[in-house]
Amino acid sequence: MNFPRTGRPTYAAIDAAALRHNFNLVRARVAPTVKVLAVVKADAYGHGAGLVAPILDEAGADWFGVATVEEALELRNFGINKPILILAGAWGADVPLLLEHDLAAALLHREMARDLAAHCNGHKVRVHIKVDTGMGRIGVLPPELPSLLEEVRRLDAFAVEGLFSHFGNSDRVDREYSDVQLRNFQEVCEVVEAAGFSPPLVHLANSCGSWARPDAHFTMVRPGIVLYGIAPAGTPIEGLRPAMRMVTHIIQLKNVPAEVPISYGQTFVTRHPSRIAVLAIGYADGYDRSLSNRGFVLVRGRRAPIVGTICMDLTMADVTDIPGAVVGDEVVLWGGQGDEEISVTEVGDWQGSVSYEVLTRLGKRVPRVRES
Repeated sequence: MNFPRTGRPTYAAIDAAALRHNFNLVRARVAPTVKVLAVVKADAYGHGAGLVAPILDEAGADWFGVATVEEALELRNFGINKPILILAGAWGADVPLLLEHDLAAALLHREMARDLAAHCNGHKVRVHIKVDTGMGRIGVLPPELPSLLEEVRRLDAFAVEGLFSHFGNSDRVDREYSDVQLRNFQEVCEVVEAAGFSPPLVHLANSCGSWARPDAHFTMVRPGIVLYGIAPAGTPIEGLRPAMRMVTHIIQLKNVPAEVPISYGQTFVTRHPSRIAVLAIGYADGYDRSLSNRGFVLVRGRRAPIVGTICMDLTMADVTDIPGAVVGDEVVLWGGQGDEEISVTEVGDWQGSVSYEVLTRLGKRVPRVRES
């Protein structure tokens, strides 16, 4: 047996060199004057913000993007001193933390502006005005933008340093709808300028936009999933290197005859004498139950099917056709092993989801371990 770590032999191996490589690909894709905001929300897409953010900081990220105030405070605790934008906005009760930790927040509508201003006590909060140009989610609608700008001027509680929106197509931004959004955003920029505001940071491009839409780069881009080595579906990007390899190990092997049910509910019954490996991972770790009898893992560089229902802490795989498999063998749930690879995108397809969900649902009890 060869378990490489103390405790449970399950971990996510994070490739620091891959993160730097992917960041450099984005950096080379945009003009030198365009800033790069690295999106590290949702615990850096499941990769571990405390591990990832310092690597991207050293690589040259100009800004960091998170979803919540709590995520921003975590970055500060991890030693990140670069500017941080809270993409989903903040509220009045958050103002002391915004000021103390020098955080910027998305400003979404007049009610938010009033609530923030009521807690400023003579100080100014850094904000980026978010406009909904067609995503249908958060942000002020263009017809309501002039009244928000009037409110911002009247309240005199904000340092408006940014203006941004978000593409409704996260996979392909060469679609006609993205063209509509870009035109809408350009009109928004004109409205803001005509109102007397000149925010230095104007940003629209997500991962796809950073790569495929130079006309949407403006003065800053916001790459997310590409930093982790995953191309958005529909946008092939050459040269990306996956930053995570999800690893567990075989903790027991069983030789069972035909007609033996495996795991809860007897959803799988052996058809012939089989060798069943028990793996130290389950749905409590974020390995989705929908992969039961559907997904595959890598053992000794070969694919082994998941058999039976995935349990809270354990998963079974059929290694009958993999000679030499032993207790202690490394098992890769996604990532490479030998000459074979299972991509996160493939896992997402198996469970009827997307790579983003596979990564961000990875549980806290799975350690993130830096490699390279």
